Amino acid sequence: MLKKCSFILILVINVFIMQSCEQKNNLKPMGDIDKKVNEILAGMTLQEKVGQMTQVTLSVLVKGNSLDAQPEPVELDSEKLQKALGKYKIGSILNTVNNRARSLEWWHEIINQIQEVAIHETGIPILYGIDAIHGTTYTAGGTLFPQQIGLGATFNPELVRQLNEMCAYEMRASNIPWNFSPVQDMGRDPRDSRMWETFGEDVYLNGILGSAAVEGIQGKDVVTIDQKHGAACLKHYLGYNSNSGKDRNPLHIHPRELNEKHVPAFQFPINAGAKSIMVNSGILNGIPVHASYDILTTLLRNEMGFEGLVVTDWADIDNLYDRDKFASSPKEAVKLAINAGIDMSMVPYDFDFCDYLVELVNEGEVPMSRIDEAVTRILKLKMELGLFESPTTDYENYPDFGSEQHENLALDAALESITLLKNDDQTLPLKKNIKVLVSGPNANWMRPMNGGWSYSWQGEKTDEFAQEYFTFLEAIENKIGKDKVTFVEGVSYDMQGPYYQEKDLDISDAVRVAKGVDCIILFLGENSYCEKPGDLYDLYISENQTQLAIALANTGKPVILVLNEGRPRIISKFEHTMAAVVQTYLPGNYGGTALAEILFGDVNPSGKLPYTYPMFPNSLINYDYKPSEKQERLEGLYDNESDVAIQYGFGHGLSYTVFKYSNLKVSSSELTSKGSVNVAVTIENTGNRAGKEVVMLFTSDLYASINPDNKRLRRFMKIDLDPAQSRTIEFTIRAEDLAFYNKENRLIAEKGDFVIRIGDLEQIITLTETVTFREPSNIML
Repeated sequence: MLKKCSFILILVINVFIMQSCEQKNNLKPMGDIDKKVNEILAGMTLQEKVGQMTQVTLSVLVKGNSLDAQPEPVELDSEKLQKALGKYKIGSILNTVNNRARSLEWWHEIINQIQEVAIHETGIPILYGIDAIHGTTYTAGGTLFPQQIGLGATFNPELVRQLNEMCAYEMRASNIPWNFSPVQDMGRDPRDSRMWETFGEDVYLNGILGSAAVEGIQGKDVVTIDQKHGAACLKHYLGYNSNSGKDRNPLHIHPRELNEKHVPAFQFPINAGAKSIMVNSGILNGIPVHASYDILTTLLRNEMGFEGLVVTDWADIDNLYDRDKFASSPKEAVKLAINAGIDMSMVPYDFDFCDYLVELVNEGEVPMSRIDEAVTRILKLKMELGLFESPTTDYENYPDFGSEQHENLALDAALESITLLKNDDQTLPLKKNIKVLVSGPNANWMRPMNGGWSYSWQGEKTDEFAQEYFTFLEAIENKIGKDKVTFVEGVSYDMQGPYYQEKDLDISDAVRVAKGVDCIILFLGENSYCEKPGDLYDLYISENQTQLAIALANTGKPVILVLNEGRPRIISKFEHTMAAVVQTYLPGNYGGTALAEILFGDVNPSGKLPYTYPMFPNSLINYDYKPSEKQERLEGLYDNESDVAIQYGFGHGLSYTVFKYSNLKVSSSELTSKGSVNVAVTIENTGNRAGKEVVMLFTSDLYASINPDNKRLRRFMKIDLDPAQSRTIEFTIRAEDLAFYNKENRLIAEKGDFVIRIGDLEQIITLTETVTFREPSNIML
């Protein structure tokens, strides 16, 4: 293995060569990236180009015979490095080793060595990527903030931007420039094992927050990225897990629904300059997305205007043959995927992809133009990240890694995400002189607070790395004193294994102790999970937890239910017996501290549900349902509820103060095709304490040629008001905001009346003429 001094010398020589080439071609230093890329591409062999399109997991390059468990301490294997970088010229690496977080020093040593060999063998730096979806997943000591579903509950784009900027900073401190985030999938099915990775069920909310995340990760300069930022990767394009509840199950989504409720979630951050996209692992309308030219080229490139890098998800080209039976051989799978529009393959374990692709090009099955197109995008991204000039970073130049400033930002995010769903008789906030029983399986573990992608894939190693942070129980003890808190778990999880499992039920001690306290704080929810291991057969919260909740409610003591879950598990069997209900989602390492601040009144809750909380497994519905889905209960129906039976609605969230809405005004009752209407509303804090409120503007199309949605979120703003303070805010609505895809799959706004709703106020505006914004899509999926 080459020494560090040799590595530095190679880098200096490499930069000198590039600068000489610039001067020879009369290019300005760090000037025209496209010309630099073309110059490099012109001198590459086919093997070198195909290598750049190949991404392998780090386990392929370290000592040990197993790909699943390498000997510790982990060391790079020089022969494996030589094979990967010398022979196959691979261009990208991802992931950690042994599924665990590592220190800053470890990451620097490993990636420095890899870049050293890569530049020596190819002259091109490696592009390293990880899933850092709520902080630096695989770096010990990094700052973990709430998972994306919690960030959706903040309705705060600026906060989302700041958090992702912090994450990018800590990734670059870890020597890693590429983040497989944000997740732009739609969280429209509460059974989905990846719902918590989304911003929620609304496409506009997803688009706005996704754009903010991209700006945070990449910075405001969309051309070049400094060493405090990185490259974002939107995932999982397109239509991932939207209406099946089983991870990677085939889906059928009508083109109209796809264009209206899914595409915009990606279009917004694409317009914001997202550098890369990861592809949906599943099958959409009968075609695996990894083999769909319509989705990856016609729609993404030609219609949505995406110019960046497209990377597969884990082993998904192989899946075209192994799992989907869509390709007749592994080699044909490579042909289908590359010709469809894939630029880089997350292989991740071997180099067969390289061999197959070289053969396919030589046989004329994959055109060289397709290879050059893909490699151009890869080289351009590396150039934009500054990797040719500085392939590595020095963590000593990142003094804010894990700093108090970053901790405070993560705490603020947890505080703004936590959502008060119910508060009968003003049970909350609690007084600090009371005696409480803390119970439930989620009370005293960091693992379920963080969820998956936390120090490991399934999050099972969280308590090993997060001992310095406070669980919900510990935070409550810190807030009111340990002598006032009694803890009886009641139901517990098996925290030793990587997967979700509950231990046997034992609630008798909890019921006995409850007699001697003033109130009960009950922590229910889920253990951590990710992807397929999180698939569900029953959306009800577990029977053990249900029995615990009922038993504690029967004691007659007020029960504050605290939910800690990645998706809305149904609680209707006992929700009516709870005095208060608080949703924490997956709040991260500072969730315990944040919750204690809210429970005991030091902070006023301001989170809003980013999804619809169902009441029953057979009443799954989104807020933008069709009007015909809402019916009055008819005599003889088996159900006691109407067809729209929800526990809590999208956008619901209580406060310790009261916000009054008044004076909803529109600048004009008529809207022209090229004009706009200003919508103003006054919000007053009529309570006795400061608070934050999310002001949401919804529209409803009264009549349309396609059955219109019940309502749609069009604008939102989070504001902060002191007691007795009022503020008038203004939104602008244009005809395009009222558009939908008609039966010809044409984006159109039809003339007629529309209702503008903010709070409980309404105004009607009339669109004076029909206008078409986009002609029918070139694809009918």
